[in-house]
Parts: sequence; structure tokens; C-alpha cells
Amino acid sequence: MAKIKKTPRPKAAPPKGFRDYFGADVTERKAMLDRIAEVYHRYGFDPLESSAVETVEALGKFLPDVDRPNEGVFAWQEGEESDKPGDWLALRYDLTAPLARVYAEHRQDLPTPYRRYAMGPVWRNEKPGPGRFRQFYQCDADTVGSASVAADAEICAMLADTLEAVGIARGDYVVRINNRKVLDGVMEVAGIAEDDARVRGIVLRAIDKRDRLGVEGVRALLRAGRKDESGDFTEGAGLSNDSADVIMQFVTAKEDVISRLSGYLSDGSDSINAPGVRLLGQQISYLENPGPTNRNPMVGVFANDQVTKYLSELVSTSNIGLEGVAELEQVRVLLDAQGYGPDRIAIDPSVVRGLGYYTGPVYEAELTFEITDEKGRPRQFGSVAGGGRYDDLVTRFTGQQVPATGVSIGVDRLLAALRMKRDAAPATGGPVVVTVMDRDRMADYQSIVATLRQAGIRAEVYLGNPKNFGNQLKYADKRGAPAAIIQGSDEAARGVVQVKDLILGAKLAEDASVEEWKDHPSQTEVAVADLLDEIERIYRLHGLPLPDAMGTR
Repeated sequence: MAKIKKTPRPKAAPPKGFRDYFGADVTERKAMLDRIAEVYHRYGFDPLESSAVETVEALGKFLPDVDRPNEGVFAWQEGEESDKPGDWLALRYDLTAPLARVYAEHRQDLPTPYRRYAMGPVWRNEKPGPGRFRQFYQCDADTVGSASVAADAEICAMLADTLEAVGIARGDYVVRINNRKVLDGVMEVAGIAEDDARVRGIVLRAIDKRDRLGVEGVRALLRAGRKDESGDFTEGAGLSNDSADVIMQFVTAKEDVISRLSGYLSDGSDSINAPGVRLLGQQISYLENPGPTNRNPMVGVFANDQVTKYLSELVSTSNIGLEGVAELEQVRVLLDAQGYGPDRIAIDPSVVRGLGYYTGPVYEAELTFEITDEKGRPRQFGSVAGGGRYDDLVTRFTGQQVPATGVSIGVDRLLAALRMKRDAAPATGGPVVVTVMDRDRMADYQSIVATLRQAGIRAEVYLGNPKNFGNQLKYADKRGAPAAIIQGSDEAARGVVQVKDLILGAKLAEDASVEEWKDHPSQTEVAVADLLDEIERIYRLHGLPLPDAMGTR
């Protein structure tokens, strides 16, 4: 008789490139998204929840092919095994492509411009790596139907306000703005054909790697190519020296402006629309190290002004380039009128967004505070959000150009930045745990927990086996409980409870001597009527957020 083969047990692990999110992660993410939504709502944007599944035709970016259908997305075909297979469907890879479909479908019923924000997971069928997952959260805000650069300026202002609302201090971030038309103009001046997608792609990627490769590394990629430390060779764009020089003038625009200002300063000249030599020195200082320490409002205005002047000279023979510079200047004026100087939002020619559908202003939010990488080296945290104008995306559905601009925040990345800034995960305020001393008094314990919940406090009764009291306290520690409530028959008869401050108890157990522990007991007896006051004291002592109902008592 043949041996029956046992069905193997499934592996208790998520698929490669996916992960599980537990209580503290979910709670912290929701709190951050709530703060972001408050800012978006204040700016007049409405929420939108679109389908997580779209047709591949609607997504547009990834198309079926013979070898691997719908590469880059998680896709399947309806009725694949039937005689008449249906549409190819896919999980959305971002929140912008679904917006284009929604607007095209409902444009007769939606206001114009249409201002919406969306938050949720997206999926990409790409090779996972360290910190790179196949499912991640995005948080987008877009204005569809407005060609005015005021819409772009507004998105940048809102992004700056959003970063501050979630806890990024002014001086620890900068929103950097460029314009793809300026870059197109630079390429035109350099003699790069508009239809030469290969060369243009190499040039874009080379400029984008300036921070990592340095000026000479970028130049090498513009010319024949570059060999890295491992010996691997990256093919270059093959530009001539003259063409590469034009691109490099764009890459080094900031340094060239500083050099120009320094030249005026050394000559004692005040002839470049600045009030005097002292202001020139402040502009140089600002460009070299932008931040809230440069409080002279003229500095921010003229520092950005010098960058746009330099760019207009660089693309003086290109109509598209001059159009892009003019748009940057309009954005600068609009932001300056609202009080957003370059300490928060700065014109920076080095910003190159990789997506091909950007048609005008592009922007990127960069966190500038220092962290330590996996090799112990200091570095800046880097980008957490990006976006720009994409006037052609809806055209696929309507046949007509519909102007649009928007930004996308990498939620997981921004959360990671906030944790690094705090240097630790925050106290998340686990539930107060009411322990069980007597099984037959469960109704009394439920009465205590109901009182806590009615005051807005997270609380629960221990529902495991109450036989071992030590296990109950271990459970409370694992839950991150700030306090445990203890009431035996004796305490019940006297109308009191024991309140154990678990946060203080953990600190004393770790740091205090026996004498100090005796002088600072972490367990207090209070009347049942005073329980809420004692819990409020513990919350305040450890900086935990008070429930609204408790904070107004």
C-alpha cells in the first residue's frame, strides 16, 4: 500500500517583500496621517478613496507583454481559463494614476479645479531589498484642472506646513523646487535632441546622482561613462565637451551663483539689485547654509532671485527654458508673499524628478538633520516627498489636455525619519490593565474598567488565567500599559484600589538602588473615587497624551 503523502504545513511568514504592522506602528501611522489630513483639509482639499484594483489599461504605465504580462505590477486576467478571457486587472502602483481615471470618469460632476487628497497602500511587483517593500503607504494631494502656477506654489506651501505639523522643526527640512522646462531648455542649449530618449535619460539620472557621485562623477556620466570602485562600468551619454559643459553649468548653478556674489562682494559693488555689501555677504551665507538663522527677509528674496537670474542667462536661447524660469520666478513671488522664504522653500536646479510625465514645476521635500547610516557614517536623512506638474496624464482618457499638479509623501519613510529624530519610538500609551484577584468579582473589575473608558482612557480587564498574578503584570508590560489597577477583597471592602505605575517601576528596577526604590514606591493606594485623578497624574508625569475628556476635567 502506497504511503499517503502528508500535506506540508504552510510557512508562517509573509511573502517576500511584504511585512506585518502591529499596534504601535499602526497607531503611530494613523496619528501622523490624521495630522496630515488636518493640514490638507485646512487648504480646502477633499478626501478620495479610489479602488485598490484598476484595469491595466487605466493604469497605463505597465502594459501586457508575451514574456511577463504586466511587469512591475501585481496583475491577473479575469476568466483567464475561459474561452473569452476578460480584462487584465492590477493592484494600483500609486495613487495618481487612479486619480486620472476618477477625474476622467466623473469630471462632469466634479468642481473644476478638483482638489483631492488620498492615503493608502500601493503595490509594486519589484525586487525587494533593505527598506524596500512591495507594499507601502502613500499620502497624496493633487489639484486637477488648474494651469496656474499658483496651484504649484500652494502645494509647496502645504507640504512645508505638513512637515511642521507632524513634528519636523523648521530648519530640519527644505522643500526644493525646480522646473522640468528649465532642464529641457538646458538640454536644448546643449544640443540634445528632444526625441533622443536614451541620452536624455542618462543625463537625467546623472544629474540626480550629483550628491552621491560629486561633480566629476556626473561629468564622467555625461561623457563616455564611469567606472566605480568595484570596477563596474556605467555607460555615459557620450556628449561632447561643449555639451557637457552646458549641463555642468546647470548642475553647479548654486556654486556659480555663490562665486558670482563673492566676486561682487570683493569688489565692494552693490549693483545687483541688493541694498549693499552687507546684504551680499548675507546672501552668500544663506546660499551656503540656508536656515532659520538668516532672518533678514531681503536675504531670502534675493538669494532665490540670483538663482533665477543665473538660470535665465543659461537658457537665454531656449524659449522653453525661459518659460520654465518665468514660472519659477512666479512661484518665488507667490511664496514670498505668504511668508515662505528659502529657509523653508528654495529654488534648487539639482532637483530632477524621475517620472517622465512631469511637464513643469517639480519639487522635493528633503530632511536636512543628520543621522548615522548602517556603516556608522553621518549623513542627512534625505527625501521624504516629491511631486510636480503633470499636464498630460488625463489625456489618455479624454483626448484633451487637463492640467494637474500634486505631491506624494512616503508615509513609511516619514515615520522612520520622525523616529530617528526622536532617537526612539514614542510612548504609545498602551491600555491601563485592571488585574483580576478574585474570579467571582469580575463584575467589579468590569465596573472599574468602564469608569476608565468613559473618561476616554484606553483600558482592559485581564482575560487570561488569573491564577498567577505575576503573569498578569508581565502581560501588562508586554501591552505597554502605563499602569495596572489591583483590587483584592480587602481593598474592595475599604473602597480603595492599588495603582501600580509600571513606567516608573521599570525605571526604578533598572536604575535605582534598594534604598531609592523604597523612597520612591511605584505603587499607590487611592480611593476608588480618586482613581481618575491618579491615572491623570501618571499620564502627566510620563508625558503621555491625555484623552480630551480627561484633559478638561
